Amino acid sequence: MFSTPPILASLSKISTPFRRSQLGLFHGKTKQYGNNVPHSKHKTRRTWLPNVHTKRLTSDALGHDVKVKLTTRALKSINKHGGVDNYLLRTKPDLLGMEGMRLRILVREKLDVKRAEDEALAQEEAKVQLKKEMKEEKQKRRAKVAIVRKSRELGRNVTEGIFGSAGSSAQRVNAS
Repeated sequence: MFSTPPILASLSKISTPFRRSQLGLFHGKTKQYGNNVPHSKHKTRRTWLPNVHTKRLTSDALGHDVKVKLTTRALKSINKHGGVDNYLLRTKPDLLGMEGMRLRILVREKLDVKRAEDEALAQEEAKVQLKKEMKEEKQKRRAKVAIVRKSRELGRNVTEGIFGSAGSSAQRVNAS
C-alpha cells in the first residue's frame, strides 16, 4: 500500500540526476542546464540551481516542528494545501522525493493511531449513551406501571364507595 522505510532505503541507491532533491521537499524542481550567451555569441554551458531554503514547518499530526530543506515552489504548495500534513498526504510521490515520502509515512502512521484512538473513544461514548438511554426507558416504564396501578386503585376505591365494600357484596350473594 505505502512505501516502507526498507523500500525507501533501497530506492536511495537509484541514480538520480539531481540527488540533492531527494533530501528535501523540492516539489519536482531540479538543476537546470543552459548556455551563457554573451555579446560575442560564444556559448558556454552553465547550470541553475533551485531556490532552496531550510525551514521549520509545524506538523499538526506529528505534534512538533519538522526542519526540512524546501524550494519556494514547495513552500507555495504547502501554503496552498493548508499545511505540511495536507501537502504530504495529497502530493504525488514523484514530486515529494525520499524525504517527503519518509515524512508522509510518519504523518500517516500518526494519523492512523489518532483515528484508532478516536474510534475507540467514540465506541465507549456510544456504550455510555446506550446505557443511559436504556436506564431512561426503564424509568419511563416504571412510571407508566405506577400510573396504571394508581388508576386501578382509584377505580377500586370509587366502585367500593358506590357499591359498598367488596366483602359485603359477597356476603349478600351468599345470604340469598
